[in-house]
Amino acid sequence: MDLFFETKERPKRALLAGIRSNDMSGDEAGSLTRELAGLAESLGLEIAAQETVLVREKHPKFGMGTGKAGELAAKAASLEVDCLVFDGELSPSQQRNWEKLTGISAVDRQELIIQIFAERAKTREAELQAALAELSYSLPRLQHKYIALSRQRGGRYGSKGSGEARLETDRRLVEQRIHRLKEELAEVRQSRVTRRKKREKALPSCALVGYTNAGKSSLLNALTGAAVPAENKLFATLDAVTRRIEPAGGRPFLITDTVGFIRRLPHTLIDAFRSTLEEVTLADLLVHVLDVSDPDADRYEKAVMGVLRELGADRIPMITVLNKKDRLSPEDLAALESRFPGGIPVSAADGSGLDSLVKRMEQILPGRAVRFSFPPDRYDLAALLHRDGMVLSEQYAEGAIRIEARVNDRILGQLRAFRDE
Repeated sequence: MDLFFETKERPKRALLAGIRSNDMSGDEAGSLTRELAGLAESLGLEIAAQETVLVREKHPKFGMGTGKAGELAAKAASLEVDCLVFDGELSPSQQRNWEKLTGISAVDRQELIIQIFAERAKTREAELQAALAELSYSLPRLQHKYIALSRQRGGRYGSKGSGEARLETDRRLVEQRIHRLKEELAEVRQSRVTRRKKREKALPSCALVGYTNAGKSSLLNALTGAAVPAENKLFATLDAVTRRIEPAGGRPFLITDTVGFIRRLPHTLIDAFRSTLEEVTLADLLVHVLDVSDPDADRYEKAVMGVLRELGADRIPMITVLNKKDRLSPEDLAALESRFPGGIPVSAADGSGLDSLVKRMEQILPGRAVRFSFPPDRYDLAALLHRDGMVLSEQYAEGAIRIEARVNDRILGQLRAFRDE
C-alpha cells in the first residue's frame, strides 16, 4: 500500500505586538496595528493573535516592563506561535533578550519590511539593494541571524581564519559582502545615471509617489497603456519604471513609477534604495497618488510628505491625485476634496479623471528649451530657473549670465524680457 504525505510547509504562526506610547492616540495605534497585520500577511505569516501594549516608560531590556514581557511570552507559548512580531524597532540586545525569554524568533517592523523587499525583488538592482539593506540590518544582530548566515558561506568568503570565533568569522563575511554589494550597486547606478541623462536631454519628467499600495502602478498603466504588474499588496513595485506620455495635441513627457513609501521606513532601506529614490528627487513634477478609499488616507499623506522632506524633494512642484474615487459615494468624495484642496479625483480602474490630470501635468511641467541672458548681477533670476525650471546649460560671461532651460508658461512670462533670441 502506497502512503502519501503532505510535504507543503505550513505558514509560520505569529503573535503581533503593537506598541502604544503615552503620546500616541488610540486611532493612530489601531492604524499601525492594521498596517503591521498587512505587512505580516504580505510575508505569508499566519496571524494567531494581535495585542497592543501600552508602554508608559521604555525599559532597556525588553522595551517594556518585565511583567508585561512575561505576559506576552506566556501568550506566545499558549498559542504555540513561531515568532513574535513587534510594531517598533528592537535593539540587537532586546531582540536577543526576547528570543532567550520565549525560545522563538523576535522580529521587529524593520526586519519585516526588509524581508518583504528581499522577497519581492525581481531585477538585479532591486536584488542588490534588498540584499544590502538585509545585511546592513543583520550586521549587529549576527546571533539572531546566525542560521540564515551560515547558509551564505562558501567561496573565498567562507574560509575560517586561524583562532577566530565563528561569530567573528560571520562578521567579517558580512562586512565583505556589504562592500562587494556596494561596488556592484555603484556600477548599476552609473548605468542608470547615463540612461537618465539621455532622457533628461529630450523630455521633462514627473514621478509618481505615494504610500505603498496606493495605486501608482495601476495609474501608470492607465495613463500610458503599459503593462507594469499592479497587485493589491504592499510593495508590489520596487523598481523605477519610466514610460512616455503623448497627450493629444500636446508635448510629450516622461512619467516614472517609484517604490511606495510607508511609515517608519527603515533607514537601511532608504540608504540601499537611494538610486531608485533619486528618480523622485530629480523629477520636474511629483504626482502624489493617494488612496482616498482608505480610512487612513490622512495619515498616509503625512507619512509621504515626511519621506519627501527626508529626501529633500518636498520643494518640487506636486499634484495630489485622489485615486480610487470609484469606491466612494459623491458625498464622501466631496468631503475628501475639501480636505485635500486642489486634489484631482481619478480612478485608475475606470479611467475617469485622467484627462484632467494630464492637462494639469502639462500646465506645470517645463516645456521647450529657451535661452535667457541675464545681467551679471541678477543671480536671483538664475536661481529661479534652477528652482522652477530644468537648466540644460549655464555660462557666466563678462557681460551676462547665459542659461538655456526648459520652463513652463508661468516662468516664461516672468522672464520674457530676458529671452536671448
